[in-house]
Amino acid sequence: MKTTRIAIIGFGVIGRGFAEVLLRKKKYLRELGVDLRVVAICEVDGSLVNEGGINLEEALKGGSGKKRDWTPLKAVDVIKKHKPDIVLELTPGNIKNGEPGLGHIITALSNGINVVTSNKAPLALQFYELMNLARKNNVVLGFEATVGGAMPVINLYQSTLRINRIRSIYGILNGTSNFVLSKMEEEAISLDDAVKEAQELGIAESNPGYDIDGIDTAAKVTILANSLMNKRVSFKDIKIKGIREITPKAIELARKHGYSIKLIGDIKNLEVSPRLVVKGDPLDVSGSLNAIMLDTDIAGEITIVGRGAGAIETASSLLSDVLEIAR
Repeated sequence: MKTTRIAIIGFGVIGRGFAEVLLRKKKYLRELGVDLRVVAICEVDGSLVNEGGINLEEALKGGSGKKRDWTPLKAVDVIKKHKPDIVLELTPGNIKNGEPGLGHIITALSNGINVVTSNKAPLALQFYELMNLARKNNVVLGFEATVGGAMPVINLYQSTLRINRIRSIYGILNGTSNFVLSKMEEEAISLDDAVKEAQELGIAESNPGYDIDGIDTAAKVTILANSLMNKRVSFKDIKIKGIREITPKAIELARKHGYSIKLIGDIKNLEVSPRLVVKGDPLDVSGSLNAIMLDTDIAGEITIVGRGAGAIETASSLLSDVLEIAR
């Protein structure tokens, strides 16, 4: 059985979700002949390191644990010293400079280590630089989890639709904004009240600006534009308008004329903006669902709908990339 050593950087919601899925799928992975061994879990104040494999059940119970495997080593030092086979970069993204994730990814790739990430910011800022660095060092940078949570958008194209030329990609790429707009329509409430409900349910952050101002969607637009349409753009090239100005009156007026208002990411035109979507359209999804439509020259239009966020859902995409590297 082949052993693949993994270092998880960032043990928050997504990191813990990945650990839970590893435990849940232990038997399945064994049947595949793959031993995914987590040898490090790195956080802000230090790391758990055990070359024999960290006890994930213990780590989940006690956060980072700080027991027998604890070391003050930072993530960058763990990467350089222990050289895992795969670095799982799961820290929160900073769209201004991409840190700390950008530094972690560059360090890993430069040292000939594969990377799988859910962190959008580094790729939205330096997509081609990072992909070129991975190629130069003959390693893989997997990033399916950066767009659409569990929805297999990038891998679907690269593994199944490669013969197609994509004419356009557009859709709902942020579950929080879609939840807010859906609540405003269904319950005739204000944006502030809908955001408050999303926060109470854990769908929105305490500061929801990245979601409702369209920043998160724009980061995903950048990644899709580069990876699927070869646009060669950065986050700064995206025209962004969020949903703060959407009122219950505007929602009601749209509904009366047979439309919903959705925050749409338009990859072809490098734009994020609220748009009218006809009732019954494939993109007319409610709640926190995401929906992405690809218009291709041979397969025609393909719409993917699914959960665009959530720890377990995102872990599905992360594990898909990890397994591809491990096998």
